[in-house]
Amino acid sequence: MDATRRTVLAAGAAGAAALATGCTDGDGDGGGGTAEHPATPEPSTQADAASPGAPATGASPSASMGRELAKRSAVPVGGGTVFKPEKVVVVQPTAGQFKAYSAVCPHQGCLVDKVADGTIDCPCHDSRFRIADGSVAKGPATRPLPPAPITVTADAVLLP
Repeated sequence: MDATRRTVLAAGAAGAAALATGCTDGDGDGGGGTAEHPATPEPSTQADAASPGAPATGASPSASMGRELAKRSAVPVGGGTVFKPEKVVVVQPTAGQFKAYSAVCPHQGCLVDKVADGTIDCPCHDSRFRIADGSVAKGPATRPLPPAPITVTADAVLLP
C-alpha cells in the first residue's frame, strides 16, 4: 500500500510541476502578461502649489492641475467649505494654509455638513473634527477625517 501512495503522490507532484510550467509565457514572469504595473502618480496637495509643474502645450496652468472647487477667497480663514458632490471639505485653519479632508464621516458614513467654530461637523451623530488636522474633537467617531488631495494656486483651490 505504501508503494501505491508514493505513486499517487509522485504523479500529483509531476502534474503540479507540469501545470506550473504551462502557466508561464516564456518570459519568466509566470503570469502570461507583464508583471509590472505602471506607476500611479501621487495626488497633488497644497504643498505642490509652491512649485507647480509646467502645463501641457496649449493648456492653462489650472487646467493641468485639476478642476477648480473654489476661489481661495471663498474659503474663510478659521473655517471652511463642504463640497458635497465631490465629498470633500476644504478648510483654511490659518491665513494662507489650506487643507482638505474627506467629507465622509468615519463613524457611519454620513456626509459632514458644515464648518463652524474650528470644527467640521457631522449632522448624523454630532461627531466633530478639528479643522487643523481632521482629528476627532467630539465622538462618537473614533477615527479622524482622512486627508483629501487638493492643489492650491495663487487664486483657486483645485481638485486633481
